[in-house]
Amino acid sequence: MRASFTASEDGPLLPFLFAHLPEVKRLKVRQWLKYEGVSVNGVVVVRSDHALLTGDLIAIAPTAKAAPGPRLPAGMVIRYEDDAVIVIEKPANLLSIATDAGGESTAYTALNDYVRGDKRNRQARIWIVHRLDRETSGLMVFARTEAAKRALQENWNLASKRYFAVTDGAPPRDEGTLVDHLDESSAFRVRITRRSENTREAITHYRVVRRTARRTLFELTLETGRRHQIRVQLAGIQCPIVGDPKYHPAGAEGKRMALHSCALSFPHPVSGERHAFTSDLPMEMARLLES
Repeated sequence: MRASFTASEDGPLLPFLFAHLPEVKRLKVRQWLKYEGVSVNGVVVVRSDHALLTGDLIAIAPTAKAAPGPRLPAGMVIRYEDDAVIVIEKPANLLSIATDAGGESTAYTALNDYVRGDKRNRQARIWIVHRLDRETSGLMVFARTEAAKRALQENWNLASKRYFAVTDGAPPRDEGTLVDHLDESSAFRVRITRRSENTREAITHYRVVRRTARRTLFELTLETGRRHQIRVQLAGIQCPIVGDPKYHPAGAEGKRMALHSCALSFPHPVSGERHAFTSDLPMEMARLLES
């Protein structure tokens, strides 16, 4: 691919390339830059933060050095990336990060391979900011630097997270707030119990999006972020999530648990600007409402 563009305003080079090459995978754009396939005003540039000035001529002429990058796991999609963060959609049944047993593919290892690209960039890595259960699909953010990780986690109370869930059963009201105290002492199962020094409060706001004869589509907003919070609280009101192997083993249907991270927003760790992302209800979850 060969192309040329003229900068209409001042700004860094890499975001300019992403904006003007939306049909090209971002890893490939980075490779073109790294392997001397990008020039500004006739001079080869390899720095992603090269400062463009209005009127600069940017030319793309990929070299033979740029090799294809590692493949991401099936169903995993990169929604956004810059030098500080990467936002992905994780498919169901993919671990966020390795368990003690190890040996399985994870979103974390796949993204590390992605940012490294090849053996010349083995020092590159990503950092975990938060997690989704293996069975849960949807939006996640990872940090590209340790400083970005610290900034995101220190301000995680300013992040907003929403989920879709398809459940068996229905709540008595179309919207409300679930407040429980959770015992997370077991590594295998979280329990709702009385408040004590060993429990943590869990708060989830819910809204019914759709009801069918025996199932409900919920939209849920987390105020707290406890382990298995949505799963155990919905089971606690007799609306267990379809396909949940821990809290609704009798409700297995299809190949996944019907919980999806559908909206995520957070202050950018460098600019402070709020970044917001949404993800549609997966088709396999929509089909569960008609089953």
